[in-house]
Amino acid sequence: MKTIGLIGGMSWESTAIYYRLINEGVRERLGGLHSAKLLLYSFDFDEIASLQTAGDWAGAGVLLAEAARRLEGAGAEALVLGTNTMHKLAAEVEGAVSIPLIHIADATAEAMTARGVTHPILLATRFTMEQEFYTGRLRDRHGITAAVPDPAGRDVVHRIIYEELVRGIVTAPSKQDYLAEVARLRQAGEADGLIMGCTEITMLIGQDDFDFPVFDTTALHARAAVDFMLG
Repeated sequence: MKTIGLIGGMSWESTAIYYRLINEGVRERLGGLHSAKLLLYSFDFDEIASLQTAGDWAGAGVLLAEAARRLEGAGAEALVLGTNTMHKLAAEVEGAVSIPLIHIADATAEAMTARGVTHPILLATRFTMEQEFYTGRLRDRHGITAAVPDPAGRDVVHRIIYEELVRGIVTAPSKQDYLAEVARLRQAGEADGLIMGCTEITMLIGQDDFDFPVFDTTALHARAAVDFMLG
């Protein structure tokens, strides 16, 4: 079994889900008392969120690169960045180490391609929905064109993530807000799937809420990590 380095704490709520899913995946594949060989570097999310809000992505990149180097130095053979938004800095992480980064957008795209999904809805932080690092990668590398909410809808989705989900708060009204955004986007276009493009969204909605394919980026990323670990 290879050792994974997980860069987490963004937020710790979803990092805890990563830890559980990766360990469950190893146990399911190997049986017995097996669990994952995993190293974790967990950030103080307030520090990261402050840099995001300030637009100081260079400063955040320095922090992530240092975390990556520490994990490689401790014996990690690949890295998992446990957040969609911070994949904006994937190049900075990759440039800091000699081990591979398992990219969350690629893991998600592979699952969509296997299901024949090419026009998904993307719910995520405002950074992920509005900037090219995620939707551009899906489009340019995988031929997948993602639709996002309008500005008002993006505000709602983003607010619920930062004011509720990253704090472990899950409410029925917020779930209804997310369901309403998806319904509006389905009416406006020909969406054939849904990307839960923030690792905390899995706490709020899931496949049981919809009649078309839903792609849980946290679960798909964790599965890709297990695939790497076990070859």
